[in-house]
Amino acid sequence: MLWADLLVLLPAAPHHLAAFPFAALFHHLCASGRLTPTARYIFLLAGGCLLAGTALGSYAVLLLIPAAGSVLVLLSVSPARVHTSVFTLQMSWQTLCHLGLGSQELDPQDARPAVALSALMLLTQKATSLALDIHEGVVQLQRGQGLLRQALPLCSYLLFFPALLGGPLCSFGRFRAQAESRGAAPRPLRADLWTLETTHRLAVFSRTWNKSTSRWLRRLVFQRCPAHPLLATFAFSAWWHGLRPGQLFGFLCWAVMLEADYCLHPFLSARAASWAAQLLYRGTTWVFTQLLVAYIMVAVETESFSKLCLLWASCDSILPLSYCLALLLLLVKKPKQN
Repeated sequence: MLWADLLVLLPAAPHHLAAFPFAALFHHLCASGRLTPTARYIFLLAGGCLLAGTALGSYAVLLLIPAAGSVLVLLSVSPARVHTSVFTLQMSWQTLCHLGLGSQELDPQDARPAVALSALMLLTQKATSLALDIHEGVVQLQRGQGLLRQALPLCSYLLFFPALLGGPLCSFGRFRAQAESRGAAPRPLRADLWTLETTHRLAVFSRTWNKSTSRWLRRLVFQRCPAHPLLATFAFSAWWHGLRPGQLFGFLCWAVMLEADYCLHPFLSARAASWAAQLLYRGTTWVFTQLLVAYIMVAVETESFSKLCLLWASCDSILPLSYCLALLLLLVKKPKQN
């Protein structure tokens, strides 16, 4: 693969590399105690604004407007209503951006719209997570101070440059603790790679792959939905990703495959009594899990309805359909066993 091909697959990679020296400088200044907490917030915020302008150009407006709007809502709305208000603002703006950019004929060589949408999705994660923290009393905003003094940590959290274009979700409490403590450094991230490649359970793969987003969706939707939380979680995930035909089909297919996974594995493992049967069961389901993940990823990345129909009519759909059939049979049989 050529370097140019790699940059097409990872359009934000050059900007991450360019920001690395500034992140190292920030870490050095914090460790040496040369930056006050206020200076740290300003450094992180200024770096984020500079990175947004450099990486996104005029598309940076799509990121700065909702960030400013969310900060105003966080400071002006009561904790009882702040989560609903921020959620409505962020998802409405993000949906408009998805629809607006999707309806235009953009230059396929210009990666800025895709990077801007990705950064906007991360901003929605941070803003709604912070609003939920305030709503549940986990985070207490320091009232009685000047508006700029209150807004600075919030703006810095939403736009700090190390995680502006990518990275796992960091809670506001952890961000503030690291920004205000002396010599703070982020905890190292563990690679969940071994689990992803060896698990024979689609449910384990789903929880492990992108753990911070999985926890965010569980907290935001799954734990708050009174009926069919799994289906609601994946439907919202499709909305969050842009609601293109492939995304809608792929995430709903993922939800159905997970339901089948929860029913099918207890049924199979209970009947695999011997060592050889267990080996066959785990090996076969590992292959099935890898094939299902590949099928879902292809569906999610399919942008046109015609290509999605071709995928559905192909032999690749045999395994997902088999899982659906197994789910129906197990659900019908379950009341008789009880």
